[in-house]
Amino acid sequence: MKRQDYLSWDEYFMGIALLSAGRSKDNNTQVGACIVSDENKILSVGYNGMPTGCNDDEMPWEREGAFLDTKYPYVCHAELNAILNRSTGSLKNARIYVSLFPCNECAKAIIQTGIKEVVYWEDKYADTDGVKASKMMFGLSGVKLRQYVPTGRKVELSV
Repeated sequence: MKRQDYLSWDEYFMGIALLSAGRSKDNNTQVGACIVSDENKILSVGYNGMPTGCNDDEMPWEREGAFLDTKYPYVCHAELNAILNRSTGSLKNARIYVSLFPCNECAKAIIQTGIKEVVYWEDKYADTDGVKASKMMFGLSGVKLRQYVPTGRKVELSV
């Protein structure tokens, strides 16, 4: 008889998104993303961080201050990194698992690449104009939205 307590696809892919978030060096918000095909194959992963070639020790990570002295004009979001990190092929009809609901800029990239479903962990910025714009664009373009429902299963990494 086969094992019955294996991870569901949603647990597996959201777990990878959350694990990817752990690579972020942002001291306030760590976001991860995992893009999968309609055949449940991982196409790409990403996390929020500075662009390749920009030494993140020399970049600002602050949230407040003059715009150019904050992280906001520089950080690549997890969703965009996952889209840009794909090695080959189309993302048409794929799903993206994200630990935080996508901003309006990432929503545009998700829609443009043909991703058809967004599965998200939390939506803590739901009341912001950026997220409201994301939801409007997703609705108009037919991208399905689904909040991940945690199972309470604990997964640990150990040596």
